[in-house]
Amino acid sequence: MTALGWRTLGSLPGTVDVPGYDRFACKVGIVHFGVGAFHRSHQAMFVDRLLALGELDWAICGVGVMEADRAMRDAMKAQDNLYTLVTVGTDGRSEARVIGSLAEYLYAPDDPQRVLDRLAAPSTHIVSLTVTEGGYAVSDVTGEFEPQDPLTLADLATDGPPRSVLGFLVAGLQARRANGAPAFTVMSCDNLAHNGDVARTAVLGFARHKSPELAAWAARHVSFPNSMVDRITPVTTDETRAAVREQLGVQDRWPVRSEAFCQWVLEDRFGDGRPPFERVGVQVVQDVGPYELMKLRLLNASHQAMSYLGILDGQTWVHQVCRDELFVRFLLGYMRDEAVPTLAPVPGVDLDGYCDELIARFASEAIRDALARHVVDGSDRIAKFLLPVLRHQLARGADRRRAVLVLAAWSTFLEERVAAGGPGAVDDRRRPQLAEVVVAERESPGAFLSFEAVFGDLGRDDRLRSEFVAARRTLAECGPRGAMAAIVGPPGTEASR
Repeated sequence: MTALGWRTLGSLPGTVDVPGYDRFACKVGIVHFGVGAFHRSHQAMFVDRLLALGELDWAICGVGVMEADRAMRDAMKAQDNLYTLVTVGTDGRSEARVIGSLAEYLYAPDDPQRVLDRLAAPSTHIVSLTVTEGGYAVSDVTGEFEPQDPLTLADLATDGPPRSVLGFLVAGLQARRANGAPAFTVMSCDNLAHNGDVARTAVLGFARHKSPELAAWAARHVSFPNSMVDRITPVTTDETRAAVREQLGVQDRWPVRSEAFCQWVLEDRFGDGRPPFERVGVQVVQDVGPYELMKLRLLNASHQAMSYLGILDGQTWVHQVCRDELFVRFLLGYMRDEAVPTLAPVPGVDLDGYCDELIARFASEAIRDALARHVVDGSDRIAKFLLPVLRHQLARGADRRRAVLVLAAWSTFLEERVAAGGPGAVDDRRRPQLAEVVVAERESPGAFLSFEAVFGDLGRDDRLRSEFVAARRTLAECGPRGAMAAIVGPPGTEASR
């Protein structure tokens, strides 16, 4: 058994690829906030490929700001910021590589100034983000900067050292403006439509609260490219660690396991230079929009659809529901009949084939992706992934039965969680408000849709309210399988619309 570290790379078994470049010759060119499993399976992997090609000025400094990031700090320090990435194909074949692109990891509460120094350094050209869909403090309803989280609010209220991601970004830009360095590019890698535009709204909104002059400078000089990212990456578990230890002979505190499929579509809009991402498989394009909507409304919304209904049906794993004929027919019906009509043509993509490919990816048992992973922060994910489809279909009087059933399943899931364990049983940043509307729904059917922070004016649509109440009634009377069957019909048929 070999404990992972820089000095032990030569002792790892031949089945594990290791960096062939000189890590000590690498320079940090990217600062990244939010070093979770997805970042390490995706962007950090692409950068590792760049370093292997000799592009040594683009190593990553990872930054954590949350209390939960202490564990990542300790794990990365113990193994020289190295970790094992195991990728698994739909056929079950796996490959393993030690990723060396994370040159440094800073836990911001330990030394905020050190993070600011790294942001201010002229060698830092890009600051990238995976801070979750709700991490930008931008309202789903108004599209405006409306911070709610304690760290951001604290940074807005004081002039002390930053504590939030936005606080660090704006303070870093202020330092660069003061010392005459070019503005870094802010590159969002989160699952958001127009994620670069959302990041721009957040950064400029925060900056305006601090300094109108700084905000005006940032508006002129900071680039915010949009991007679409895709790689199914479950959270690391003790089972993941044990598999890496037993199958590969590597003692790794925080390995990552993901599917083999990987895609990154990136808008070519950078203000202070960028690495040659094209050389390592990134699609660098002029317009990301068609790709990002395809992914959000098909892949991400389907995860929401399968997870609430699947959990209500007593299932645990993504691959379980995606090998179940009823669920597959329901999901394909959602994709093809409700989501695809909302999409523009996607260059080089056959959308019908893409839907089939998603089911094949979801059905891979090797990934062992838990449904529970996709019901975290549902109020952010439903609002961003599913509601745009529902709004489009309502406006056109088109089929929306599956999307409405998913909303009914979400509300029923929340009701069961609150009843079983109180509001704390719901893993969502809006959990107190969700608990309130769940109670209101029991007393006044349709009241759940009155939660304006999620639904906005959509919740006042009489058609939606009627259909939502009916879907909840069907769920209660027939269960999730009966509710789905009522839409898709018996095998080989489709229920009349």
